[in-house]
Amino acid sequence: MDVGEQLQIFQNFFEKFYYENLISAFQRGENYIVVDFQDLAVFNPELAQKVLDSPEECFKTASLSIERLDLHEDKKEKEFFVRFKNIPLSQKVSIRNIRSKHIGKLIQVDGVIRQKGDVRPKAISAKFECPSCGNIMNIIQIDEKFREPSQCGCGRKGGFKLLDKLLIDIQKIVLEEPTENLDGGEQAKRFKILLQHDLVSPIGEKKTNPGSQVRLVGVVSEIPISLSSGGKSVEFDLILDGNHVEPLQEDFGAVIITPEEEEKIIQLSQKPTLIKDLVTNLAPSIYGYEKIKEALLLQQFGGIRKPRSDGIKTRGDIHILLVGDPGAAKSQLLKRMSVIAPKSRFVSGKGASGAGLTAAVIKDDFLKGWALEAGALVLANNGCVCIDELDKMTPEDRSAMHEALEQQTVTISKANIQATLRCQTTVLAAANPKYGRFDPYEILGKQIDLPPALMSRFDLMFPVRDVPDREKDTQIAKFILNLHQDSTRTERTVEIDTNLLKKYIAYAKKNVFPKLTNEALEEIEKYYVKIRNSGGDSGGIKSVPITARQLEALIRLTEACAKVRLSQIANREDAKRAINLLHYSLGQIMLDPETGRLDIDRITTGITASQRSHIAIVKEALINLENITMKKILPVADVIKECESKGMELSKIEETIEKLSRSGDIYKPKKDFISRL
Repeated sequence: MDVGEQLQIFQNFFEKFYYENLISAFQRGENYIVVDFQDLAVFNPELAQKVLDSPEECFKTASLSIERLDLHEDKKEKEFFVRFKNIPLSQKVSIRNIRSKHIGKLIQVDGVIRQKGDVRPKAISAKFECPSCGNIMNIIQIDEKFREPSQCGCGRKGGFKLLDKLLIDIQKIVLEEPTENLDGGEQAKRFKILLQHDLVSPIGEKKTNPGSQVRLVGVVSEIPISLSSGGKSVEFDLILDGNHVEPLQEDFGAVIITPEEEEKIIQLSQKPTLIKDLVTNLAPSIYGYEKIKEALLLQQFGGIRKPRSDGIKTRGDIHILLVGDPGAAKSQLLKRMSVIAPKSRFVSGKGASGAGLTAAVIKDDFLKGWALEAGALVLANNGCVCIDELDKMTPEDRSAMHEALEQQTVTISKANIQATLRCQTTVLAAANPKYGRFDPYEILGKQIDLPPALMSRFDLMFPVRDVPDREKDTQIAKFILNLHQDSTRTERTVEIDTNLLKKYIAYAKKNVFPKLTNEALEEIEKYYVKIRNSGGDSGGIKSVPITARQLEALIRLTEACAKVRLSQIANREDAKRAINLLHYSLGQIMLDPETGRLDIDRITTGITASQRSHIAIVKEALINLENITMKKILPVADVIKECESKGMELSKIEETIEKLSRSGDIYKPKKDFISRL
């Protein structure tokens, strides 16, 4: 098939199938059109095959045929580009399988964008004038080095005047193959991509943000590698010259639900035992933990993200922290959640760095400078990140999570890159107590190696205790042994399979946006005010049972309860369920054993209100005795007597004196005597 024949076939094809599209593109000022390859294959199979085998030649012919249609009035219109999508499966190649036989062929690759360079102009041709004879020479710029003419026809060498150069926009990105297709210890392979012209326009550039999953159609080209000695290597590097970029959103918005499945989902939502059934099928191979499973179910549905008129956005994602004894199935729950969530990442303790969670700035030879590489929290935008062994991470790495958990952005200011990346990501984390096992009578803040500022960002925290109990242990043993005897058995007969559960969650997140009723708001307000003011008075210092962060958590949980029912209205029953769950969580971790009241300071500061009250009484006693005796050094016996007169127990007085001594507020100049610093 010669070029003239190709031109005529392309012209007929565009007139028949894409004439209106072309007119619309010219009216919008666009210089490209996207063509479905299957349309061309039906119209002329021979030309379609030619496009796959000799794409560069066919792209130019197709552009020329559009120019011959004479649709635009301006004859100096820039070159028009034809973009092909939906090419045959035979041309779909995995990144690790690209070989020299693919050079010059049109192929399709899927992957995740890991790095992205800046958009830069590149010269593709330059015009030079000879000062001696006035001859104008056009030099095509092929190599990386800018070429000038070596000699003019008149014999002149060098000193030519640059008249003009033709520039195009280019951008270099690095594509990594999806991790789902990897086996065993395989490392995900990467491939270099070159994007040009309209593919790097402001609209096109949004498709290629780091962390985006894309489908790329392009032509494989070879690049010579320059040696340090100055010559060219016999080895070549490969690059994909992009022709079409199609974003593949793998979040809940891209889950395909058939009409039959939608009918099943709506039928399921009308069952009276809906939440119980969903909780049962959430992790059927893990025994017990009904309350934790209910919380994990609501976490998958999440609340609603609310942008405010003042620019502040309230997050809708529910973050959960599981703390507890080893061997209590925390990691199994996390793994199961990473399977159910429509888009998820699983990371673990020492294997996760701050850069691996948020984003890293790295120097790259291909991109010629510093490039941004997205981490797990950014890659799982609109999904879920499961972080195991949170306590094993270094403090520097954990500190990277603070902004991501509350503001749901990742701000990077390193090298010459200042960027803010979105990470509307739900976080489910698991940690072990500092000393291996959980002590229910010790302050939780002391038992976990986590900063209070990070812990307070979790909406719900559950201690997972492993306490010996003959009856419960018998049931667990039977359950696990039966599970191993027959791997198809689970806790109960699974009515809802994982695929339907995933689609149910995706359907709810995509279609249901519940509004809170006045009754629900009244219920939440009544609970918040009641608990907030139930701290009582512990010797002059009030405990703070809950803060506004827990109030927002209640709203998110209430909205999630309504989403589970696929209801556009969150009613009083939803609010009550959310309150019960939050109260259960608070009661497990924030109960002060001395007063029997809820106290948030058990988490946030590590010192309860009752302990702060004891410290205040001892300090007051020291000041009173100093004023009476006019001495700085006081007998311990006198201090104890003074504190006992104010109602403190002897054991508490001795414990508080020891605590103040350790913190450096008081010291012991000699035996049985103390003094304030």
